[in-house]
Amino acid sequence: MAINFLVFILQIQVGFNNEAFFYTFGLVPAKYTVHEMSRYFSLANQLISIFSYMFLHGGFLHFIGNMWSLYIFGDNVEEHFGSLRFLGFYLICGAISGFFHFVLNPTSSMPTIGASGAIAGVMGAYFLLFPKSRILTLIPIIIIPWFVEIPAFIFLGIWFLMQILNAAGSGAGAGIAWWAHIGGFATGFLMAKFNTKIPETGLKKKISQYTVRKSTPKLQMIATTNEADSLDLFGNIEITTIESITGAHKFVTIPWGFYKPLYKVRIPSGVKQGTKLKLKGMGKSTTSGFKGDMYLSVNIKNTI
Repeated sequence: MAINFLVFILQIQVGFNNEAFFYTFGLVPAKYTVHEMSRYFSLANQLISIFSYMFLHGGFLHFIGNMWSLYIFGDNVEEHFGSLRFLGFYLICGAISGFFHFVLNPTSSMPTIGASGAIAGVMGAYFLLFPKSRILTLIPIIIIPWFVEIPAFIFLGIWFLMQILNAAGSGAGAGIAWWAHIGGFATGFLMAKFNTKIPETGLKKKISQYTVRKSTPKLQMIATTNEADSLDLFGNIEITTIESITGAHKFVTIPWGFYKPLYKVRIPSGVKQGTKLKLKGMGKSTTSGFKGDMYLSVNIKNTI
């Protein structure tokens, strides 16, 4: 995300209507197949473009949309692979998604840009690794926003189906590289599936001590459950090993349609895995005003 942001700042400086910039660093299939165009680009540029295109964006909304998706799905996938492997995973997904676009548009002279293909790979991995995670989704009903939690496998499954339908209904030269999205998603899914068969290196273990996360998100969304005939609610809150030692302060939100209460939670120092934190009076309530409690089980991540 930081690299994308820095490149976006550079794009603001050079201008989003700078065609020479996009042709130089974007993925242009004709660079490789049409002699009249390829002779203007060096071999180094042709190789660099395979990766540089995925850090360029066509405007503010394009950039924000991609970064928002990367923010939502990227952290869990990065934690699964480890920071170093995630970087390689991200670049490979972006490169292969670009290859899918190239195969379907081998002589196109239109620059393809954007992180969508690489992020589609992240979404493909998320689909496999965290299918039951719930995605807070905005569904507009006429002019009324409705927030619901949708399981990741349904949310991402619908997204992938939409890419296929759009790819099937669009011409090869359509403005959006639908096949790049499909290729990236499939690549991410397969790489996540076979990741466990790739041996870890000593270098990864050495570097992981510097890249391990020291804290979990300050704001966490809690999916609660309750027992029959009970006003008490139960959920999980995630912290790191360092936070379990030093203590921390978090904000948790529990979506209930339009109403999303926000609570401040203090994590005392020295908590253990599975410790239950009691939030008095934050459970369900009766019509007479009696309230139950909320119990949050501590889940310690990045244990050392």
